[in-house]
Amino acid sequence: MEQQVLVTRTRIGVLADQLYRGGALAQANAFLSSGDASAMAERLLVLDQLAHDKKARIADVLSAKSALDEVKRPLDELVAQLTKTEAEQAARAKAIEAEIKKLNKLRLDAYGSQSGIGELAPVPCPTSYPGGAGAQAVKFACKQIGKIYVWGASGPDHFDCSGLTMAAWRAAGVSLPHNAKAQRAEVKSVSRSELRPGDLVFYYSDLHHVGMYAGNGWIVHASRSGLPIRMRKMDDGNIHSYGRPA
Repeated sequence: MEQQVLVTRTRIGVLADQLYRGGALAQANAFLSSGDASAMAERLLVLDQLAHDKKARIADVLSAKSALDEVKRPLDELVAQLTKTEAEQAARAKAIEAEIKKLNKLRLDAYGSQSGIGELAPVPCPTSYPGGAGAQAVKFACKQIGKIYVWGASGPDHFDCSGLTMAAWRAAGVSLPHNAKAQRAEVKSVSRSELRPGDLVFYYSDLHHVGMYAGNGWIVHASRSGLPIRMRKMDDGNIHSYGRPA
């Protein structure tokens, strides 16, 4: 019997060491505290079963993790690819934006002054390039800055307000009458948010004045007799409406 107890204690010692390494030393100590070989053997069987269950659960967890890793692998690869694609698209967008700015500068070189010319044109005229017929019209109007207003004149040396807008759009191939109110009746209405260089800005309830939108809240216009054609802030007057000849 003593030999059996010794063998059992030896086996339990080995198991205790294993359990200690697995973080269950307290359970092994409980077995070692008893000198009854029969009771210890029964407890050992229970412990073996628990260890077996634990190993089975660990195996299940490892199997599930392996399966999850297999499922996640293509998803991780997709996320990595999307991250790379987003970075490439951001770089391309930045390059495109730089090219647009460069192109706009070249267009302004061709279609308007790049810098103000003092009091008459404090900012570039036009401030941006609209494209189409509007570009031709506003280019013409901006080139007239400095010429003196003469009532009833439509160029080439003098203009009144509707004479300037009429001549500018004539340069773009569009015919307009020589009268602000008549121009308002003939052109398509646009909203303030839709304005682009070349559009017409009409003033006062009787529509006795018209200017040409030059971009960024500026117009170029012939204001009144004896004064030069110039740029001014669009809102420095009682706006009636906006129109687009083409």
